Amino acid sequence: MRDVHDRLLADEVEARFGTRIASSRPLHGGMIGEVLRLDLDDGTRLVAKLDREGSANLEREGYMLGYLRERSNLPVPEVFYSSGELLLMEFVEGESAFSRAAERHAAELLAELHSVEADAFGLERDTLIGSLHQPNPPSASWLEFFRDNRLLYLADVAHEAGRLPAELRKRVEALSGKLDGLVEEPERPALIHGDVWSQNVLARGDRVTAFIDPAIYNAHPEMELAYISLFNSFGEEFFRRYGELRPLPDEFFTERRHLYALYPLLVHVYFFGGGYVGAVERTLARFGV
Repeated sequence: MRDVHDRLLADEVEARFGTRIASSRPLHGGMIGEVLRLDLDDGTRLVAKLDREGSANLEREGYMLGYLRERSNLPVPEVFYSSGELLLMEFVEGESAFSRAAERHAAELLAELHSVEADAFGLERDTLIGSLHQPNPPSASWLEFFRDNRLLYLADVAHEAGRLPAELRKRVEALSGKLDGLVEEPERPALIHGDVWSQNVLARGDRVTAFIDPAIYNAHPEMELAYISLFNSFGEEFFRRYGELRPLPDEFFTERRHLYALYPLLVHVYFFGGGYVGAVERTLARFGV
């Protein structure tokens, strides 16, 4: 199968760029596919993702990057080709290390992204988080969307995978029945990147150069911020600048960031199990279930 995928890569590069691959080397990537830096004979540099196992659905990643590029000003790599097995995109210089100024720039970029509004929560099609299916049926209610398509959906998926104990799954259900007093409906659904951990952001000096590996949908912007807070993607400078542009209520920091963090925690339970199960249990206990 390796020869088949390598031939697909070589053929698509030659068809689209009229030149051949001079060299390739592995890049540190996310959870989707094998990631390569390609240097072409004419000096062009690309990033290629290959799915040799048939589980990554790279076409959806290409769709998400294209959607962000068309609908927002968030810097993302240009996609040159995408299919289920292969994604070819622009190579962007940068590292996942952030100065205080770069954190402020990230806050400005995400605050602008969150100003891209929609008529409903969800999206026009389902997306991915990592390699996991992410359902996005349109909904007029943020509470219902978050409950049904994030908390309950992921609890079921993680339980069926054998990584979330039945007792914790029942406790997620119990919390889902209490959301009325915990969740606020935003004025409008907002577009979010959906997977902003440090390795999915690149910067050079004091500027962010790209956000990669998105998991997009229209949501409450606090979902994005809860994810960032959970994984310490950025520090206090980010939240200070974001709050200047889009003020955050105290309840986000005291309560809702922990509630919304349950979704990425359940995603990580599905993929990794282990200590993330304990983090889910502690979060549920925080909300009295």
